[in-house]
Amino acid sequence: MTMTDLRNARMSRAQFFRMMGGLAAAAAATTACSTRPQTTASTGDGQAVTELKFVGVADQKAPMDGLLTAYQQAQPSVRLTASYAPTDQVQTSLRTQLGAGNAPDLHVVYPGSGSAMSMSQIAEAGLLADLSAQAWAATIPTGFKPAFQLDGKTYMYSAGSSVIGAVYNKKVFEQAGVQEPPATWSEFLALCGKLKKAGVTPIALGAQTPWVTQLITYALVPSTVYAKDPTFDDKQLAGQASFAESGWRQAMEMYLELQKRGFFNDNPNGTTFEQQTSMVATGKAAMAIQVSAVLPDFRKAASAPDDLSMFPVPGADDAASVWIPAGVVVGLGVSAKSRNVEQAKAFVDFLGRQENINAWAKAIAAIPLTQDAGSTVDPAVRSFLPFTKDRAVPFMDQRWPNAEVQPVHFAVVQELLAGKATVDEALKKMDEAYRK
Repeated sequence: MTMTDLRNARMSRAQFFRMMGGLAAAAAATTACSTRPQTTASTGDGQAVTELKFVGVADQKAPMDGLLTAYQQAQPSVRLTASYAPTDQVQTSLRTQLGAGNAPDLHVVYPGSGSAMSMSQIAEAGLLADLSAQAWAATIPTGFKPAFQLDGKTYMYSAGSSVIGAVYNKKVFEQAGVQEPPATWSEFLALCGKLKKAGVTPIALGAQTPWVTQLITYALVPSTVYAKDPTFDDKQLAGQASFAESGWRQAMEMYLELQKRGFFNDNPNGTTFEQQTSMVATGKAAMAIQVSAVLPDFRKAASAPDDLSMFPVPGADDAASVWIPAGVVVGLGVSAKSRNVEQAKAFVDFLGRQENINAWAKAIAAIPLTQDAGSTVDPAVRSFLPFTKDRAVPFMDQRWPNAEVQPVHFAVVQELLAGKATVDEALKKMDEAYRK
């Protein structure tokens, strides 16, 4: 894919704003696909049963559980087995299976182009089936099309968009005397200081889990980069901008400032996502910077789920210059090499019905891709909606030109937290990966 193709394929910020104005991401990965339909009498009438395999990531389990049950009641001739793996494992083992031709019939796909399991990377390799003929594909908002499509064809299903912000324990805030979420960076620092003084860890950070490392920079970069230059991605693709010579530097420095002030838990690089979740859910930490798609995981771990909510992380000292990250949530696609392609595509078509888009989005606190009278927005996410008209940008990796930058980003954040790299060194490595 040429650089010109990349520029044409990615959405402009203006397109994204117009779209968002219309609205007010081991063991499982080792499961190979079914290579032939299996005939069984389990339907009670001797009807042949097609067995399908799906491999996803943890935050897909909640919506898939209910929708799988509904689908198999409607289609008893199909038996679909789902399993789930950590994100870092699907990026390696599942991607290897795809290349080897023994992938599951259906599997997780990430929007855009910035990871080894992203839509563009897999579709360009000819490993995803074309979903363009399905009715839901015609309803994809213009600004989101580059997340779903390559060369005008749709290769991924997703139920909507999610945001990145602070998942916080309201009871902990109240006990520390915090009345309102902060509106500026200075207020955010003051809030963390107040929480620390009250004897609670302000921010739980599970940086041992690689994908968690990126979220604080993602929360800050909309304010430090795109609020000042909404065309940054286009300039970077054209070789006219870089990580090192941009607000990415400020965001990295702000990330480290939180650490230097003692606002993280001890040893973030030795703390997992699951431990991070537990710390906030049980009140040992006040908040975690996370994607809204995992909010159900936090609520499940809490004795009182209603104690957990979210607010935007203010990355600027001027409230009017605070922007947020909002991107298409992790989706799924059909393996082009599956021997049950049509049956697998039929399941995706089922997911594309509006009632099922609504159900999936509700299960992961996402904003539905398309909306009707039955669509809802989680109360925890409503505080982000005022930003979505003209102060929101897609998750940064969704416009990166290759799958090299994201793992480098993971690694350099861990190095920064460990004191083994400087901001200059980290950004240099990211720029080198971007230009590969």
